[in-house]
Amino acid sequence: MPRNDDPAAVDVPLVGAGPHSQALLAQVSALPGLPGVYRYFDANDQLLYVGKAKNLKKRVSNYFQKQHGGTRIGHMVGKIVRLQTTVVRSEAEALLLENNLIKTQHPKYNILFRDDKSYPYLKFSKQPFARMAYYRGAVDKRHEYFGPYPSAWAVKETIQLMQKVFRLRTCEDTVFNNRSRPCLLYQIKRCTAPCVGHIDKVAYEQDVAQAASFLRGETQSLLKSMEARMLAHADSLAFEQAAEVRNQMTALSRVLHQQAVESADETDVDVLAVKVHGGRACVNLAMVRGGRHLGDRAYFPAHVEDAVTWEQALEDEPLEGVGLMELSSDERAQLVGERVLAAFVAQHYIDVALPAVVVTSHALSVELTKAVSNQASARVHWVSNPRLQRKVWLDMAQRNADISLARLLAEEGSQQARTRALVEALDLTPDDLATFRMECFDISHTAGEATQASCVVFQQHKMQSSEYRRYSIEGITGGDDYAAMRQVLTRRYGKLVSLHSEGVDAVPASKAQGMPDVVLIDGGKGQISTAKAVFESLGLDISLLVGVEKGEGRKVGLEELVFADGRPKASLGHDSAALMLVAQVRDEAHRFAITGMRAARAKVRTGGSKLEDIPGIGAKRRASLLQRFGGVRGVASASVEDLTSVDGVSKTLATSIYNALR
Repeated sequence: MPRNDDPAAVDVPLVGAGPHSQALLAQVSALPGLPGVYRYFDANDQLLYVGKAKNLKKRVSNYFQKQHGGTRIGHMVGKIVRLQTTVVRSEAEALLLENNLIKTQHPKYNILFRDDKSYPYLKFSKQPFARMAYYRGAVDKRHEYFGPYPSAWAVKETIQLMQKVFRLRTCEDTVFNNRSRPCLLYQIKRCTAPCVGHIDKVAYEQDVAQAASFLRGETQSLLKSMEARMLAHADSLAFEQAAEVRNQMTALSRVLHQQAVESADETDVDVLAVKVHGGRACVNLAMVRGGRHLGDRAYFPAHVEDAVTWEQALEDEPLEGVGLMELSSDERAQLVGERVLAAFVAQHYIDVALPAVVVTSHALSVELTKAVSNQASARVHWVSNPRLQRKVWLDMAQRNADISLARLLAEEGSQQARTRALVEALDLTPDDLATFRMECFDISHTAGEATQASCVVFQQHKMQSSEYRRYSIEGITGGDDYAAMRQVLTRRYGKLVSLHSEGVDAVPASKAQGMPDVVLIDGGKGQISTAKAVFESLGLDISLLVGVEKGEGRKVGLEELVFADGRPKASLGHDSAALMLVAQVRDEAHRFAITGMRAARAKVRTGGSKLEDIPGIGAKRRASLLQRFGGVRGVASASVEDLTSVDGVSKTLATSIYNALR
């Protein structure tokens, strides 16, 4: 079993029968009364829960001494077979370690915020004529960055604003170094054309410095500086230059006037608002930089009710002796909101820069705010009862949190209705609709070239993209879709059967690990007959197989379901919620297959394998490089600096690409 490298960690592998072995209980009894972090693991060594405590012995013992009955917390405690603890110096350190572990290891039962996208920045490259560009990735200290911004749209809107006012270049270095005449951006007054010498280095650097001042929120001092420049040009009779500065000031004033949310406060502010309803929560983060409201982003944590219930039930010092379920709905929402917001702050600012001010809809503990500020080595002003403009921003963030959560609940309700409709249409009886699992297969190729099969997964009322799989089909006649389907189904389910081969003639779907409730095939009788033969050879239940056959004229909404077990075809109706779900899953399988096929075909035709052979270059980065530089030849001719401008390409990786393609 893996161990924690921290010398203060306690990790005793546990063996024995029953829900809790004697070794585990002995370990709990031996815990010290010190602050620290505890982790629970199940029999498969999967992390169940991470918690912090100012007294490890008291907190952890509560889990095993109290009677939790058939509750969710009792269900989780029953799974615990291994305990791991780390002793720290203070409760604040425990708080930070807890949320670092939650952020990186994604335990099953904690309040967890998932976000697979890093924040974008606006980048000024450090070179004679700085380039202004959208950037997402690791920050390189050699360049200057502004942000982070809540969305790509916010960055691109800011770039357009900078082009109008300061007319900085945005072109790639390969374009900039090879221009012989100005481009269209110069003609429409969005660039000063430094590429062909229409502006000297000193004047351009002055524009860059002014743009940086604007992005830092120094608008008033910037306007005064520009006014002084204009008057200086006028005094020296350089009226054309004075007119240029005047036009810049006019454009800047217009932009400031058009800004929807204005403020005399030029500090950077994050505004956090929480809404809790229907067992779900939403944290809305609005970003204000230099007095400009840049937009917001909504986050939806998992396991909200469970985690808060457990924390309250096992709190070292319960809230005035009142349990969570005894509180009124408003008090309960307030408490849950506080816990959700605290979890968000502790997890979010692990790898995101803290602004000068953070405005929150719920008060946070002094311990939390100090710990987060100290971790970031920043002085931060935390405000929970804002006034004036900051109150306006918080009200806006709160409304957006309300709207985002209402939209999520409506979408989830709609998707659950679709799942229920399909289950009823197929006459299935799953124990829980959320556990209903459907896998869908599709085949894609171009005239037999680069045949790819896709498998997409639907579960918990949504597509599970992390479980998607592509299969490269080889050893068949090009264009033989039946052979391709036979191969992918055999590869997909043959392994499952081998894991459960115990001399039984057939493996029930419920006993085959990972076996779905429905296997959806994009095709009619021919494909279903092929799938049926594969399932019969593997000893699987053929009633799981459902084909999606094109209707008359191949029109959308006229599809029919074909069954491998001899049931008559089913026509669900063009407005059926069940058919909508089938179409959604089928279309996703088709999309996933065709994108894989195109990538495989491009690899063969463009020599993309040379890129793929470089360590650290996967399909996504290869596609980004080929798109940016127009093919392998363009990548090969690019400099290291050009390569680092591509999202996800570090200086080290760019150097490896540069050397490999020479």
